[in-house]
Amino acid sequence: MSQTVDYHTHVVPDRLASAPASEPRWPSVELRDDGMADVMIAGRVFRKIDRRSWDMQVRCRDMDADGIDVQVLSPMPELLSYWFDKRDGAAFCEAMNTQIVAMAASRPERFRAFGMVPLQAPETAAAQVRELRSTGALGVEIGSHVNGVALGDRSLDPFYEACEREGMTIMVHALHPVGIERVGGTPDVAVSMFPVETSLAALSLVVSGVPERFPDLDILLCHGGGSIGMLMPRLEQARRMKLAHLSGLNAKPADLVRRFHVDSVVYDARTLRYLVKMMGVERVVLGSDYPFAVMQADPAGFVRDALGKSADGVLSGPRGLL
Repeated sequence: MSQTVDYHTHVVPDRLASAPASEPRWPSVELRDDGMADVMIAGRVFRKIDRRSWDMQVRCRDMDADGIDVQVLSPMPELLSYWFDKRDGAAFCEAMNTQIVAMAASRPERFRAFGMVPLQAPETAAAQVRELRSTGALGVEIGSHVNGVALGDRSLDPFYEACEREGMTIMVHALHPVGIERVGGTPDVAVSMFPVETSLAALSLVVSGVPERFPDLDILLCHGGGSIGMLMPRLEQARRMKLAHLSGLNAKPADLVRRFHVDSVVYDARTLRYLVKMMGVERVVLGSDYPFAVMQADPAGFVRDALGKSADGVLSGPRGLL
């Protein structure tokens, strides 16, 4: 019998590696008497979290209640820390990966690990991909850009090459969305802007030809891929117009989009059905964004209600991603 797999969940260890004196933005976690914890970045509370972020027993109880057999654990995106220098970035990623892999190994029948790498230093990131694979991790979470550098930039090719060679899935998660200042500028606006940011990342990957250059690379776009499903017809129209930004592609851009996987964190049954229609049911996987406030309630039930008989393929996910 196939297992129900949640590909989009996050963890924050209850203790993080000690900060070097050189890096004031090094994250830390401050446990509170009420069982909650504060994630501190640059001396300020970035987010309040609870035991679900680090306690695997609590997660298992929640998974049982929601009918989830397996969770993929990935770091809270802000912890990716692309703003560190190469040495500090590599050290922090190594420490985080050790903790995430240990969390997954505590209940190997219930958890899988996606780690993180210092993508601000692509060659170092590529080396860490190889090391991460040797620990049993099955993928890498990356942000939607690297300090403003688009994911399609050729400087990141060593990282993509390493992931393809090692069979490591790449999970793209929105990070520091562009244009926040145009819709209020407050930090909580990012929640609404994440799908926009994911769309930009997906467009960059397609237009730059990453799926063509690395045909065996598995890429999972969070938040339903943003608006990339809606953009597929427009990309095809741009191809028919022979616009220059698509001139380097051999395949149809819509076909390149369909090489991605997208998750089900879209909150609306009609939207999920549209994604399945545009991408194909085999390219859509279950996600929840557990344990954060924005998470999809009863993620497996949501998929079943939305897709009916087609739900099974989404709930178990494609074998190639894990």
